[in-house]
Amino acid sequence: MTRLAGKGALILGAANRDNMAQVIARRFVKEGARVVVGGRKMDELERFAREIGGHAVRCDITRRDEVFGAVAFAKEKLGYLDVGINATGWGLLKPFLETTEEEFDQMSALQFKGPFMFFQALIEAMDRGGSIIQISSATAKIMLNDHAAYMGAKAGADHLVRVVAHEFGSRGIRANSISPGLTVTPMTHEHVAMPGLVEAFLPGYPLGRIGTSEDIAAAAVFLASDECFMTGENLQVNGGLTLRRNPTREEIAESIARHSAAQSGQGGGQGA
Repeated sequence: MTRLAGKGALILGAANRDNMAQVIARRFVKEGARVVVGGRKMDELERFAREIGGHAVRCDITRRDEVFGAVAFAKEKLGYLDVGINATGWGLLKPFLETTEEEFDQMSALQFKGPFMFFQALIEAMDRGGSIIQISSATAKIMLNDHAAYMGAKAGADHLVRVVAHEFGSRGIRANSISPGLTVTPMTHEHVAMPGLVEAFLPGYPLGRIGTSEDIAAAAVFLASDECFMTGENLQVNGGLTLRRNPTREEIAESIARHSAAQSGQGGGQGA
């Protein structure tokens, strides 16, 4: 598999073992790309970079100096930069009226201001064109209770992608985003492992399962490859979730309660 042979890629958000960014990076290396991974935990980044034969750089996406420094580092190590992927994230679940100003500022810095600066740095560095890929979320289009700050920031970054595509396509730079739904990742592990939670979400997925990081990596390979003649788009890589909806908080609670009762022997065969 060499769909990305000769490509140099910087992938942010890879500082947690086996998270989405690491899965994407592994797939890129298999497809022939040379990769630099960035994030805030250098021990894990360096371990992972050794695993894939790449390079690691510290990058807190909320800090402009680190963002531009990471892009410069990647270009220096690789000789050029063809692909930039932002897979950083913080899945804050908090009722709208209880979200604090501090939490809102943190979310905005991480998922709106940060991508803005990352896109700026990438555009300056991509002197032979390239592909910018933002990992978004299905919830930028459809509702999920208690997720407002996250949803709003993701929707804003999606529109930045459109701006970049519009203004810099003439330089051969493509910009697109990918929207997973509920996905099995280290960030969602605690929630996904909760008995009954996945079952509450499944009716919203026409393809009958929730997503995996491998699904997102496959889409990212296409967007990064020379086969891609697409820009300014948001790929809904979520099994058709946006055709339907996420469950309400009441439906989630009911599903968890049914499974809890079944597990404790209080619901018999009626629980599932």
